[in-house]
Amino acid sequence: MTAVTPVPVPAPRPARTPPLAEPSGWHEIRLTVNGEPVTAQVESRLLLSDFLRDRLRLTGTHVGCEHGVCGACTILVDGEPVRSCLTLAVQCEGADLRTVESLAPREAPLTPVQRAFHECHGMQCGFCTPGFLMTATALTEQDERPADTEVADALSGHLCRCTGYRNIRRALGQALDETYDQAQRGE
Repeated sequence: MTAVTPVPVPAPRPARTPPLAEPSGWHEIRLTVNGEPVTAQVESRLLLSDFLRDRLRLTGTHVGCEHGVCGACTILVDGEPVRSCLTLAVQCEGADLRTVESLAPREAPLTPVQRAFHECHGMQCGFCTPGFLMTATALTEQDERPADTEVADALSGHLCRCTGYRNIRRALGQALDETYDQAQRGE
């Protein structure tokens, strides 16, 4: 008979507390969203897109690729276009956020960007439209009219599966013309 050598049993490992159960996993943030002050408790890992959609019910911010490629989740953070699916909510402490819902609230008239997208039919299914509108809004709010290369670069960060971009480019051109022509006339 062959002797069987017993295999040692490893000692049990101590239980580990998941990182999100630690007090540092939660943060209080204060920010402004569409002109309204917001204070919230958020987890460290909460994406800004999820915070906006699920916690604040601002569902105009669409989530497409969740990799920052499609641009559907673009919002303005302190006036700059930002992919909310790549940004953590805690990173926006003290920031001023604007979503597509801020463009023409309630009974307000359409902005030049919204009007141009409507008139030029710069959308079809509409899924990508909020991101395009926010990027276009940022371009129309610059001190000087952006160069064509800057406009092309800004639009290159968005994917649209329906339109072929012709009407989107035309709409943005119309919005830029209206905005900067008015500025030159002093209106």
